[in-house]
Amino acid sequence: MALEPRSPFVMPQGFTERPREVFRHLVEAFLTSGEPVGSRTLSQRLPHALSPASIRNVMADLEAMGLLYAPHTSAGRIPTEKGLRLFVDGLLEIGQLAPDERIAIEARMSGSGQRIEDVLTQATQSLAGLSRCAGLMLTAKQDSALKHVEFVGVAPGKALVIMVSEDGQVENRVIDTPAGLPVSALSEAGNYLGARLRGRTIDAARSEILAELDGEKLELDALTAKLVATGLATLAGPEKVLIVRGTSHLLDNQADLDRVRVLFDDIERKADLIRLLELAKDGEGVQIFIGSENRLFSLSGSSIVAAPYANAQGKIVGVIGVLGPTRLNYGRIIPMVDHTAKVIGRLLA
Repeated sequence: MALEPRSPFVMPQGFTERPREVFRHLVEAFLTSGEPVGSRTLSQRLPHALSPASIRNVMADLEAMGLLYAPHTSAGRIPTEKGLRLFVDGLLEIGQLAPDERIAIEARMSGSGQRIEDVLTQATQSLAGLSRCAGLMLTAKQDSALKHVEFVGVAPGKALVIMVSEDGQVENRVIDTPAGLPVSALSEAGNYLGARLRGRTIDAARSEILAELDGEKLELDALTAKLVATGLATLAGPEKVLIVRGTSHLLDNQADLDRVRVLFDDIERKADLIRLLELAKDGEGVQIFIGSENRLFSLSGSSIVAAPYANAQGKIVGVIGVLGPTRLNYGRIIPMVDHTAKVIGRLLA
């Protein structure tokens, strides 16, 4: 699935001061309540006295512009995705992050001596809790120096690769083994990889090991060499890691359970979600993706607010954000995501 950056929004004709004020107050009321907003409610919110009849006429014009729609025949109006985009790009007043939220974000990531993976996971969890949405983190895979690698047979044609890093992390991966592989090959493969990876990261040693495996003087039989290559590829894993926390919050935010199920399916397609977050990584500052602007969320009606973060050299190395319904409190969540990304950048520096 190709995910393309959205086209710039064009201000609709006829969007003068009166419809702009009616529209802004309607969207703000909708984002607060999640319910369709009627003319009587707007007449009480607007600073200038307008009759419900006048407001209804303006709302009809806004509907003709494609900015509002009525979910039911007798209900009020709610913004379309096009309307939400106009609101976010041109009318949204972004508030300041509350002091207690700022403190909560920084305290969650301030523990000294933590592994960077733990800091990033805690940042994602903290953002999910504060926003009451799902927290998302796209980051480069963190390689640690290794001290032990072992292959253990677990079933016919299957082996468990056990990898122990110098900082005490243990990772287990199940791999397929070549047909006819003798039991002794598991020990031989573990010893071979262990000797070359000990005290080094997989990324640092991978090209050297692969060159050895392709060489003419390799002291391994063909099946053991194939096992080593498979184990090395499995241990190297993906270059990018997607962390998702707080998906249970989506059940609180979405009234339509069918949409929630679709959204969970969207999240399961991690490759698509990673490509979407890559768009935020390539942008500047906080990026907002609303509903079907990207086909990943065309059915579930969801939004992502995400911001890139940089390492000590100023290079963008990851993205953090939140995923929730299109009815997000954008004014509150945008500074929250932005501040979290900056705190991560300071920690990496």
